[in-house]
Amino acid sequence: MRTVIGVGCLVVVTACTAGCQQKNAAASTLTTAQSPAPRFPDGRVRFDRAPGEKGYWDSPSVSGLVEDGAKVEIDAAGKLANLADAAKVAPFQPWALALYEYRQKNGLQDDPMHECIGPGNPRQMHTPGGVRIIQDRNYNRVYLLFGGGNRSWRVVYLDGRTPPNPDEVVGTFYGNAVGKYEGDTLVAESIGFNTRFWFANGGLPHTEALHLTERFKRPSHDVLEYEVTIDDPRTYTRPWKASWTLRWVAGDIPEQFCETGQK
Repeated sequence: MRTVIGVGCLVVVTACTAGCQQKNAAASTLTTAQSPAPRFPDGRVRFDRAPGEKGYWDSPSVSGLVEDGAKVEIDAAGKLANLADAAKVAPFQPWALALYEYRQKNGLQDDPMHECIGPGNPRQMHTPGGVRIIQDRNYNRVYLLFGGGNRSWRVVYLDGRTPPNPDEVVGTFYGNAVGKYEGDTLVAESIGFNTRFWFANGGLPHTEALHLTERFKRPSHDVLEYEVTIDDPRTYTRPWKASWTLRWVAGDIPEQFCETGQK
């Protein structure tokens, strides 16, 4: 009888403890989400960890790159649910739409990331795996570190330099980026890209004329707002914009590497 009562009491205590933990965790998460973004002593917003904290950005709110306002269903790999919606994704030039549709029909088999080619940007910002935005205050630059696949990174220079002439530089996967702060928003402009990568997972094409303007804003501790304007007159009929959010995740970016060509 004593044993039965003892077990019964243990079960009740355990259930109560679990319930209390869940309530406390929910309250803690809610408090953190509503907390203001951390700042440096001079008031500049921190886009990375505060002292004594661990964390990174992940859980993008979108699974692919689509123009703001477009009503298009797309899966986690960037594949359209309905190929007839292809023309809604972006303002394509005719050749670009044909190539995009071919890549979609081909099941995205030609995606360079299958061969460990880097994601480029803005794909870096909508691919799960974790991103850190490290502000180097000594050298006046920002590093964006991508945790997925080949763990690549890019640099945004904030020292007042102007972008080089794209016709005078060797195109790279992340381009040449310069930036500035507009209030609490980090603005980065990138040019000088090669065409060996897909800058979105659905196979959106681009040329060496690609010009990206990215805006990063941290309105609260747990939310990063990201906006990108794509300007490539050889590929699209006009500049177009897409935006989404990422969430703050406590801890370190999980270890993963692209070694075999297939993750």
